Amino acid sequence: MTLNVRPASLDDADAITVIYNQGIVDRVATLESTLRTPAERCEWLAQRGLRHPVIVGDANGEVVGWASLNQFNPRDAYAHVADFSIYVERGWRGKGVGTALLARLIDLARTLGSHNIVLAALPHNEAGLALYPRAAFTRVGIYHEQGKLDGRWVDVLLMEKIL
Repeated sequence: MTLNVRPASLDDADAITVIYNQGIVDRVATLESTLRTPAERCEWLAQRGLRHPVIVGDANGEVVGWASLNQFNPRDAYAHVADFSIYVERGWRGKGVGTALLARLIDLARTLGSHNIVLAALPHNEAGLALYPRAAFTRVGIYHEQGKLDGRWVDVLLMEKIL
């Protein structure tokens, strides 16, 4: 497999939508429950600032994963902290796409002046919980019963990496 990690463009909105919606339906990567549309993802992509890029993993012209650096908090004191998201197409999970996307996000965060990169993960996201420690993320704590998904309270695991 040849994976090209590159900046996302508006042309990638359809693929990003499909992959994000898979993550929402699978109930493993997010507490989000509302499916997205290509139009909404286009708007989201168009509104991204330079400090909060979106990247895609492209395998032979097919987008197989996407990731983004996100604003952690709008207060100036948090300007050097980045949150992130990673989503991989179902058929490509376990094939190194997440690892490649995360490595590029870490490089981008450093280049863009972030001091710390953080994440919030669902404790039953086995793939993520295997990936993040390999990239030297450390566990910070757990928000207990932070959200409700399908009528069940769900904990959220917090991790960070000082860059």
